[in-house]
Amino acid sequence: MKNIKHFLSLTLILSLTFLFSCKKDNDSPAVTTHKVVYKAVASSGSSISIAVVSDGKGGNESFTSLSGSTWTSPEYTVPSSAIAIAAAVSATGTSATSTLNLQIWVDGVMKSEGKSTGAVLSANASYSFQ
Repeated sequence: MKNIKHFLSLTLILSLTFLFSCKKDNDSPAVTTHKVVYKAVASSGSSISIAVVSDGKGGNESFTSLSGSTWTSPEYTVPSSAIAIAAAVSATGTSATSTLNLQIWVDGVMKSEGKSTGAVLSANASYSFQ
């Protein structure tokens, strides 16, 4: 039940991010793209269970039934018209000192990081291209 609540809250956060980050197209924007990768690392013994990421095109992708203390998303090609991207990850720690770090990498450079501490871990991060 906790995983379902985490999944639903992560999906809601990402949906709201995209709802409020939409914009009208400029007359003729430059045609470029960004390569985006999301990475999550939990402390030893912790288990990452769910990840929800934005694809940069207005959609979300969910990864469920994950396990292990590290996770890396596939590489996404995000259009230059994208305003923002976001991700959220849930994990179960072994103690109150367990940690979870979520990073957003854009074009090979870490642009944003979210952290969580505790036995129940939930980290989120977002990055604005503007």
